Amino acid sequence: MNTKDLAKHVAAKHGITEKQAREVMDSLLDGIGEAAARGDEVSLPGFGKFKVKDTPERSGRNPSTGEAITIAASKKLTFTPAKALKDKL
Repeated sequence: MNTKDLAKHVAAKHGITEKQAREVMDSLLDGIGEAAARGDEVSLPGFGKFKVKDTPERSGRNPSTGEAITIAASKKLTFTPAKALKDKL
């Protein structure tokens, strides 16, 4: 399912146009992105949690040369599904 299919589903379920559904979805995703950029956790009961995790600096190897390199610290967005969502699967 892609964004267009999801917008059709939301529009049909709530009796709104696909354009309105897409605007709502875009606002929702923007809100999640903004919260993640601030480092906040986004919890959606019954669905799951989005949170930012820090990965520390670590050493690695260049696969082509075998040379030791340092991989910089970074942040990544993770998703943990809620129990209700896991049970549906």
